[in-house]
Amino acid sequence: MRTGIATVCLSGTLKEKMQACAIAGFDGIEIFEQDLVTSPLGPEDVRKMAADLGLGLDLYQPFRDFDGVTPDLLKANLRRAEAKFKLMSRLGMDTILVCSNVATATIDDDDLRASQLTELAELAGDHGVKVAYEALAWGKYVNDYEHAYRLVEMVDHPNFGTCLDSFHILSRDWDTAPIEKINAEKIFFVQVADAPKLSMDVLSWSRHYRVFPGEGQFELAKFMGHVVRAGYTGPVSLEVFNDVFRQSDVERTAVDAMRSLIWLEEQSAKWLAGNASEGAAGAAARRRYPMELATLPKVSEPAGFNFAEVKADDTARLEKLLGQLGFAFEGRHRTKDVQLWTMGQARVIINEQAATHAEPAIAALGFDVDSPVIASARAQQLKAPVVARKVQADEEVFQGISAPDSTEIFLCQGSPDGTAAWTHEFGEGLEHPRQSQNAVIDHVNLAQPWQHFDEAVLFYTSALALEPQPFAEVPSPSGLVRSQVMQTFDGAVRLVLNLAPVQQAPAQHARKTYQEHIAFAVDDLVSAARSAHDRGLEFLQIPANYYEDLDARFDLEPGFLATLQELNLLYDRDASGEFLHFYTATVGSVFFEMVERRGNYDGYGAPNAPVRHAVQYDLARP
Repeated sequence: MRTGIATVCLSGTLKEKMQACAIAGFDGIEIFEQDLVTSPLGPEDVRKMAADLGLGLDLYQPFRDFDGVTPDLLKANLRRAEAKFKLMSRLGMDTILVCSNVATATIDDDDLRASQLTELAELAGDHGVKVAYEALAWGKYVNDYEHAYRLVEMVDHPNFGTCLDSFHILSRDWDTAPIEKINAEKIFFVQVADAPKLSMDVLSWSRHYRVFPGEGQFELAKFMGHVVRAGYTGPVSLEVFNDVFRQSDVERTAVDAMRSLIWLEEQSAKWLAGNASEGAAGAAARRRYPMELATLPKVSEPAGFNFAEVKADDTARLEKLLGQLGFAFEGRHRTKDVQLWTMGQARVIINEQAATHAEPAIAALGFDVDSPVIASARAQQLKAPVVARKVQADEEVFQGISAPDSTEIFLCQGSPDGTAAWTHEFGEGLEHPRQSQNAVIDHVNLAQPWQHFDEAVLFYTSALALEPQPFAEVPSPSGLVRSQVMQTFDGAVRLVLNLAPVQQAPAQHARKTYQEHIAFAVDDLVSAARSAHDRGLEFLQIPANYYEDLDARFDLEPGFLATLQELNLLYDRDASGEFLHFYTATVGSVFFEMVERRGNYDGYGAPNAPVRHAVQYDLARP
């Protein structure tokens, strides 16, 4: 699949955008007119630079408001078009995007439109240019891709075809199956964009909220499957209008964009394999289409958390907190300045390496996977940066990659009984007392910088096979906190990505200023809380008003309610079960949570989140 991206997707100058696209590995680019107009580079300079970078110049765009106009306006439009065709010759480009008219069209007549578009096609032919006609979702008279293709058939000119844009099609819920009926030779260009499902006017939706494939909710694999079945062989190019992307680091955004197309290519191949035509399922599944779709190494979703790592300069408070929770100190590593603390199968590493003057913060997560080497190879093909750690002989070699928020992700060899082979590297000769509580890591909550939130969703979806759940917005004293759960099908791995309010999460330092936490699941939370209380644990103090409200909502047994209030426990219940939990005080940017899931409760105590945010906000104020 030939990959492309429109320069409008990225921040910076045209030169910076082109360099970033080449670094990310794109085959070609669409040049957005404004990027060229504002650039000090002349058309010949752009052409040479693209050749030097190995980038094709696939599309010049956009040419707006051409058809359905009066004769005088048509004459002016043809003059404008000829100027652009001459410019394209200097650029070495042969395809231009022409959008259906949204502003100047006054005549709703397909015969007139076809006649005017024929004049444009003939003029384009004289200059060796192909015109890709696109139906904008908010077009005045033409807003449907099938309508646009009927006009292409009416024009019937070799230099006139159509552009299929996933946003304009999927935002209107148009059926994508008819794409297969379009003559592939008349599909001159394909643009893709994802988006969250929003209830708003489609123009504003398009201009501000498009995202890269895998970061929204559109059925892009299905769209691409129909495009491939149609026989299309040209570029598949990203056209994403997004306020955040255009303020973010250009190289990083380009890499995220490329990752999204690699993911989409794989998902499209899966869709084709799983949606063979009726009556010829076997043959259709084996059919080779003109566009070859690459796939990635196949991996299963993680089986569970292997460990969580917190990095800090001064570890005394962390050690005290873990000890009060009931974790056992398993000793120091034999060659590294790190400690291991465990409770059952919940393992926490305290890392003191290169942590000078660092406040405690979550630094790394380990996940149990079937094959760490294959999982790492997949992640690297998805442009994930590699993280290497020095090891000595007879030490576990972890396969590591870096997440968008700089959290290090380690892919570990899982074991059927949930143990980890590397733990023998700690505390040689120490006695390990039997623990009263069994525990596992239930979930980890990570704060995301505002400009990399969508990138993180795609990263964990594509590289770790976690599924994004419907996001929620939680009130806090500083504004709404967007919470996106990523998890495995069975809930063995639950990762909560929080997009904090901007004032709590400055652009480059969100992880240092906004609190994150690790949650541990135990079988008996009340017992665990009493034991922690006896060890002197400082619980997050929950207001009495909360318990009055709890009683009103659930009519709890008075003794049970009194126990909850005595121990600062929070409670939630739904049709599937119950949820008990408590929070510790915060150390640096980290705090811990202990939870107990009763029945089939699958949530996170969302109604209690505003209480936590409010208490933590008060504690953080001078």
